[in-house]
Amino acid sequence: MTSALKERKIIGLTGKYCAGKNHVAGILEQRGFPVLDVDALGHRAIETEKEQILLRFGKDILGQDGRINRKLLGAKVFGRAEELSALEAIIHPAANRETLTWLSEKTEKACVVNAALLHRSAVFESLDGIIIVEAPLTVRFLRARKRDKLPWNAIIKRFRSQDDFYPQYSAKNTDTYIVDNSGFSFFGGMTESRTEDRTGNRTEKRIDEILSLLGIM
Repeated sequence: MTSALKERKIIGLTGKYCAGKNHVAGILEQRGFPVLDVDALGHRAIETEKEQILLRFGKDILGQDGRINRKLLGAKVFGRAEELSALEAIIHPAANRETLTWLSEKTEKACVVNAALLHRSAVFESLDGIIIVEAPLTVRFLRARKRDKLPWNAIIKRFRSQDDFYPQYSAKNTDTYIVDNSGFSFFGGMTESRTEDRTGNRTEKRIDEILSLLGIM
């Protein structure tokens, strides 16, 4: 990490599958903080590193449009540690390069790096704070069914793949903050937090509290 990057605070944002971290990312953007979606960088890296991926996993993962079909690729690596590691070894370096470039171009007093695999980010050791978004298992299950239309057994497999989610963050000597994002509505669509009190949305209040503790609001 260069000294130029450390002129601003870098906040990490993460959470388990369907906990609602992208909703929290949107709130942070509304507060004026630039947010980098590292997961989107990973999707882009699938195309920029296409030749390496095809060489490793075969051309049968191509869709009719000639692009890599992420679902076909995912089927080859999900639940297979060796295959997943091989894919990550291709994608993560590309995403990390773009992450560092993005941060070097920012002039704001604080930036947010939003990543499902935040602990694998090039900036992980330089984070000034970590925000972990949480929601009850049942709520995350309902969100996954509604958003991704996956069968229940596929959702459970995704949940189990994150059994070791917390240790890499609890072991890090960085202030870590939890945001409860447990709201779900069957009738109004998915709403990441519908619990309100007289002073406003509870999730937004918690985020503002964290920003104040971090000294960036």
